[in-house]
Amino acid sequence: MLSRLWVYVTLGATSIITEEAAPVLAGFAAHQHHLGVVQAAVACALGSWAADIALYALGRWRALKLAARWPKLISPMEKLLKSVRRHPWRASIAVRYAYGARVPLPIACGAAEIPVVNYLIGSGISCWSWSALFTAIGWIFGSTAVLLLGRVRRHEDVLAISLVVAVLLIVGIIAWRNREKVPVEIDTGLLAFSRTEPPAPDHRP
Repeated sequence: MLSRLWVYVTLGATSIITEEAAPVLAGFAAHQHHLGVVQAAVACALGSWAADIALYALGRWRALKLAARWPKLISPMEKLLKSVRRHPWRASIAVRYAYGARVPLPIACGAAEIPVVNYLIGSGISCWSWSALFTAIGWIFGSTAVLLLGRVRRHEDVLAISLVVAVLLIVGIIAWRNREKVPVEIDTGLLAFSRTEPPAPDHRP
């Protein structure tokens, strides 16, 4: 029981680094009855959400120090900040789906001073839906492997390693190709579940 708990903790703690590989592998392991599928999805969601909140806090309260320490961040951050200020809700929801800007986007959300509650809700939707989606993909991969290979346990180590490598490779390629497109995608609504923004308050008398 304790060893399995540490697996969930490790999944959550590493999900910001391993990205999609964590929930996909967790879903595969759950299909093989090594983990609980719900617990695995929750662990990945909580881990990625906590990381995105920490990055938001870093941007909100340390943006100037970050700019002074890493001046190369200024140019991409300026592009993101403009889009984040125009579409704070979209930007908050996009934090897990912004391939190529998963670290700078939460920082930009903090630097743009998106209200904490709004960011928590938006990033929460992003992280929990992301974790559920990719854990389900890992589960489906396990089901497909059983159909194709029969007793998959004899091959599960090779399948797990291949799965992680394939996911990391695909995510890396997508992130590299998409690294300059995130501000445009936020502006056009491609990274949000809705193209509509909450109406701006009317300050007219």
